[in-house]
Amino acid sequence: MQSTAKKAALPAITLAALGVVFGDIGTSPLYALRQCFLTAHIAITEATVLGILSLIFWCLMLTISFKYVTVIMRADNNGEGGIMSLLALNLRSTRIADNKKIYLIALGFVGASLFFGDGIITPAISVLSAIEGLSIATPMFNKWLMPLALGILTALFLVQRHGTGTMGKFFGPITLTWFASIGLIGIWSISQTPYVLTMVSPHWALNFIFHQPFVAFLTMGAVILTVTGGEALYADMGHFGRLPIRLAWFIIVLPCLLLNYAGQGALLLRNPAAIENPFYLLVPEWALYPMIALATAAAVIASQAVITGVFSMANQAIQLRYLPRLTVHHTSDVEQGQIYLPFINWVLYISILLLILIFQTSANLANAYGVAVTMTMFCDTILIAVLAYGLWRWPKWKVAIFAIPLLIIDIIFIASTSLKIVSGGWVPILIGAIVFTILMTWKNGREIVFGRLEKDALPLDLFIKSVSLNGDTMIVPGEAVFLTGTPNIVPHAMLHNIKHNKVLHEKNILVTVITRDVPYVPDLERVRVEVLDARFYRIYVYYGFKDQPNIPQALELAYKQLSFEFDMMQISFFISRDRLIHTLGDGMAPWREKLFISMQRNTSPVSDFYQIPSNRVVEMGSQIEI
Repeated sequence: MQSTAKKAALPAITLAALGVVFGDIGTSPLYALRQCFLTAHIAITEATVLGILSLIFWCLMLTISFKYVTVIMRADNNGEGGIMSLLALNLRSTRIADNKKIYLIALGFVGASLFFGDGIITPAISVLSAIEGLSIATPMFNKWLMPLALGILTALFLVQRHGTGTMGKFFGPITLTWFASIGLIGIWSISQTPYVLTMVSPHWALNFIFHQPFVAFLTMGAVILTVTGGEALYADMGHFGRLPIRLAWFIIVLPCLLLNYAGQGALLLRNPAAIENPFYLLVPEWALYPMIALATAAAVIASQAVITGVFSMANQAIQLRYLPRLTVHHTSDVEQGQIYLPFINWVLYISILLLILIFQTSANLANAYGVAVTMTMFCDTILIAVLAYGLWRWPKWKVAIFAIPLLIIDIIFIASTSLKIVSGGWVPILIGAIVFTILMTWKNGREIVFGRLEKDALPLDLFIKSVSLNGDTMIVPGEAVFLTGTPNIVPHAMLHNIKHNKVLHEKNILVTVITRDVPYVPDLERVRVEVLDARFYRIYVYYGFKDQPNIPQALELAYKQLSFEFDMMQISFFISRDRLIHTLGDGMAPWREKLFISMQRNTSPVSDFYQIPSNRVVEMGSQIEI
């Protein structure tokens, strides 16, 4: 599969990346610097302003420029990024013992779960902080801020089902205008107080830490707000490629962010009272309303990017069998990655509305923000360190030199943000814990079900021999396709068909879908066919975790290898609809078994997920005790 970067000119794809990848980190100047001072009630002096600016500068350089853009983006899984890809790469390592890989899976699940928590908070804080500029223009807007935020977010979630292809064309230019604008107002302020540029010297940060260690520690819980969205750079690598994201970061995003933070700092040095809202008070009066409109557009784009990221990660988890099947709609005939998951969409929407109603202002929401981000970054650091040792074959001393400083930074961030748990940090942790429980329950539950099936079932080779020796079974024309996750045992649907209908089809095809740990599987490697008998065939269908399964298309490829004529009207798809029954004994805790059974009952139909025509499907029920 060709990468997007090969299909479009580099400037165009860089502009597109700018609109999708950098929305979250690009809207941080709206609230981050103000929150740094409000968190620990810091007095505004030259030492504190330059100390905090220096901390921001070096966190951006070390965490984003070095850790994510330079190192982690090297870990591409056939071009794809994100914590699921990083986990898949780690699971290939031969230097890591198989019994230790469960810890890597758990770590990957933790990071993915916290990303969901981040996906709920980002739209709320971005949109709220953008429209709060109206209160700077005139106090009459104060009572309308929450209704406006709710209205904007409601409209955003309502349009998700139509896809974002049309809007996406405007994302790049709008985001470029946003970065140019915040950079220019930063330059205008810096020109009045150029001394602020000394913030690049680490001595300001070190001086702040040594003279006010506890205050600096508290402040780190707000400094993390300047690097939120760093994970998106890696997660969206598959859409745009490594080079466009790196170019956009170093040429446009990083310089404009630093200029704006420096400009806000210069304003505070001139006028400490501007801490009320240093971003909007930096804007000339004549440009205030246009800037509010532009900030709102940037916040909506940031929200859209996070929502799309959550859809993509949920879809990957479904394909890797870490989540139950959910309804997935494709919103574009051209772009494979543009999908819409109704259930996830409305869960996000309701959660965001509740957050806004509970916290009401961006300052309050900032207490909930950052906790999930720090923990996700910690998971990324451990996974990339393990990957460097296991797959890249780095010596241990080299891994230690790279990982230990980054782990220290991550631990400081986690410790500092943990102080915000009571005042709101519990929200992303609770969301992450719920998602993690769902992921692990579904994974463990499926393993238990497959274990029960293999234990109680009839081996396929023995069944084929018995059928060939038994001449009493009636053979009927046509082709029966049995979808099964256990290819070496007889599917329940086949046994029920013989038991109740007393027939066996002329051709019986067992189809097993296997998801590989790569994003996409080419059509040449899509199917593998085994001829078991004159009437029995086994087909393995391979998909990547970003492929969209289509069993009829895969069967057509397999039929060509078997030299069969493909006629959908001659094929009947037999699907086992298992009814799970909770029993006491081995397995999971009772409440987890009941959760698993509930999820299994509410999965979308197999025929919909695999794009099988419903008029060709026959469902046969069976009971399994777990």
